[in-house]
Amino acid sequence: MFYHVKELQYRAKPERPDPVYAKKLQEILGGQFGEISVAMQYLFQGWNTSRGLEKYRDLLMDTGTEELAHIEMLSTMIARLLDKAPVKDQEHAAKNPVIEAIMGGMNPQHAIVSGLGAMPVNSVGVPWNAGYIVASGNLLADFRANLNAESQGRLQAVRLYEMTEDRGVKDMLSWLIARDTAHQNQWMAAIAELEAQEGRVVPNTFPRELQKQEVAYAFMNLSAGEESSTGRWASGKSMDSMGVFQYVQHPVPFAKKPTIPPAPPSLHNTPPMLK
Repeated sequence: MFYHVKELQYRAKPERPDPVYAKKLQEILGGQFGEISVAMQYLFQGWNTSRGLEKYRDLLMDTGTEELAHIEMLSTMIARLLDKAPVKDQEHAAKNPVIEAIMGGMNPQHAIVSGLGAMPVNSVGVPWNAGYIVASGNLLADFRANLNAESQGRLQAVRLYEMTEDRGVKDMLSWLIARDTAHQNQWMAAIAELEAQEGRVVPNTFPRELQKQEVAYAFMNLSAGEESSTGRWASGKSMDSMGVFQYVQHPVPFAKKPTIPPAPPSLHNTPPMLK
């Protein structure tokens, strides 16, 4: 079950209204790597974690629940940035031609749809959707997705930090940035623990003899130039210690040109061209 307390996890109070910045802040609430995404991602991963993996389930539930608190903080901050925002403030925020060109001023849905409140949308009004989340049932794959989500989320929070002079907003973002640091580190720790148990390639349960071993560690040069040949991925022992990297300078096709039969006439596709 969940239990809500009325206090925020951390302060979320700006110095003054700023509806244009409220629109920007929507990105780390309802964007692809926003707090709604990571909350749902961690909670569904936790709910889907089977017995015998209790510490990982608890890790996911603890973190997912914290992300709900971050949704609350951001929603509160956005509402306060929108609260009693006079038209002249909107006009002032749009005086910078770059900001005006990119942001286009206040999001009108903040007034029309949500009544000066936060919404589950990104910074350009695209609704949040569940396709953003990853919950595969394979913890190593999922934890790598979590590390990416926290990395992208922290990057966006840092960029938003640089876009405001409001000390109240910066204070809240500083907290969220620090928590993203903690979460990146915890996912790295969990990944390292699972890799030590399972190996590095996901999934580790598929029989190796069923994959085409001749290309399992080949790096194929499929663009002009050979700069990629100098990378760690092009020579030496593979990262899973099960093979040796091979640089393929001139890759060749392994199959013939495909021939696709035409669709039945009843589907009314474009008929084959006569030579």
